[in-house]
Amino acid sequence: MKKGLFLLFALMFLQTVNAQEKKSKLETVIIQTSAECGDCKDRIEEMLNYTKGIKFSELDLETKKLTVKYSTKKISLAEIKTKLSELGYDADEVKSNPESVKKLPLCCQPGGMKNH
Repeated sequence: MKKGLFLLFALMFLQTVNAQEKKSKLETVIIQTSAECGDCKDRIEEMLNYTKGIKFSELDLETKKLTVKYSTKKISLAEIKTKLSELGYDADEVKSNPESVKKLPLCCQPGGMKNH
């Protein structure tokens, strides 16, 4: 009986450790962007939420801060910032790709909301 209880507790412990290891592979970061409007929010969230390794992304338009939860085993923070740059937006220290910015609607370009 004691061996059975010990085995049960050992298995429960191993499951808990395994679950914690899986969780530690996920990281949440906040990235400062150059997003301007609701179209930017939709564009950024749609692109990131369909990117392999990203579990969640949400842009707060008021602060222009993007919260991203991602798997560090599948994508890096540098890759996420590069994707944002290629989409036409600044991502912290990574500046937007100028050619990509030109392809954005006017309302999404820097200062775009002021032009309307």
